[in-house]
Amino acid sequence: MEMVSGGVCAPKGFKAAGINCGIRKKGKKDLALIVSEKKAAAAGVYTKNLVKGAPIIVTQKNIQDGYARAVICNSGNANTCNTNGIEIAEAMCSLVESSLGIACSDVAVASTGVIGQKLSIEPIAAGMDALISALGDNSDDAAEAIMTTDTVKKQVALRFDLQGKSTVIGGIAKGSGMIHPDMATMLSFITTDASISPEMLKKALVYAVSDSFNMISVDRDTSTNDTVLVLANGMAENEAIDSEGSAFDTFKSALFEVCSSLSRSIAKDGEGAGKLLTCSVTGAKTKDDARKIAKSVICSPLLKCAMFGADANWGRVLCALGYAGAETDISKVSVSFKSEAGEIKVCENGGGLDFSEELAKKILSCEEIEILISLQDGEYTATAWGCDLSYEYVRINGDYRS
Repeated sequence: MEMVSGGVCAPKGFKAAGINCGIRKKGKKDLALIVSEKKAAAAGVYTKNLVKGAPIIVTQKNIQDGYARAVICNSGNANTCNTNGIEIAEAMCSLVESSLGIACSDVAVASTGVIGQKLSIEPIAAGMDALISALGDNSDDAAEAIMTTDTVKKQVALRFDLQGKSTVIGGIAKGSGMIHPDMATMLSFITTDASISPEMLKKALVYAVSDSFNMISVDRDTSTNDTVLVLANGMAENEAIDSEGSAFDTFKSALFEVCSSLSRSIAKDGEGAGKLLTCSVTGAKTKDDARKIAKSVICSPLLKCAMFGADANWGRVLCALGYAGAETDISKVSVSFKSEAGEIKVCENGGGLDFSEELAKKILSCEEIEILISLQDGEYTATAWGCDLSYEYVRINGDYRS
């Protein structure tokens, strides 16, 4: 497997664009479009929040047959909790149909931004000519157009061999705040030229998401519009994957790598964050236990504050472990902190160790910190990603609508 450039346009047969149509202030890009040259197998996973944005409902309906050709997404307005939300989401799909001749039932739609604010179709309709004209190798623009409070664009592409055919998976994502592991925790659009049935594509996506997007958290708030969507147009011309086997294993491993890379980027770019936190749990009795503990630790507000202050307050790690709901023997637990400045063990067999506060401060002052937990209870592992909690997070969310 090899990382390549190009994002969602790296796979054969995909074009993208991103423009400003006037939804967002200061001329920021706010409308994105991704188009496949051929009809593609499609699969999605969505937020578990009971309050769902209208675009999710429309997208679920449109890809119910397992196929799609385009994705249109606006930022700046979530199109959620609006009386005419469904009408606006369907109108966005119809605009793609009238502009490109792609049936509106083959268009997925997404929105992100402020909840409860009415979304007008007028700026989107007025911007369609410019959006269509911009279609090309423009994953970078599309990645920018779906951003809200993100500070960096998030995109990745991976080339790998599939049944002797050079195959690519590319993706873009947005997410910085209102991020919590309860599928999907943000927006992500993934493209691939692999040939795979809709059923197997959905199975691969669920596998990839479980240990990637569902293992990140910034603030324990699960959004209303979260969607991860993948399109596979088959233009790599591999033998179609329609069952389990080595080809499917290769594909789902590659898809996981893409999802994992995007997940890590989202956690690192958490609102107000200065540090990426990675919690790795080893020696759990079950996979579920490992996941619960890793997520509980990176979700702990007290632990996140300690990491912001470079304070080796390891008791907060054990505290979060203790209420995670996992079955483990605390008397076997060990905890270490690690970064580019070194590694230091602070807890062993459930008890504290003497350690250098000076070294610990250096380790925890780095931008990327690993929290290593050994349970010594079994053979299962899990990794979760999060970020520190800073003053800036409160400032950003104190005036989000302005």
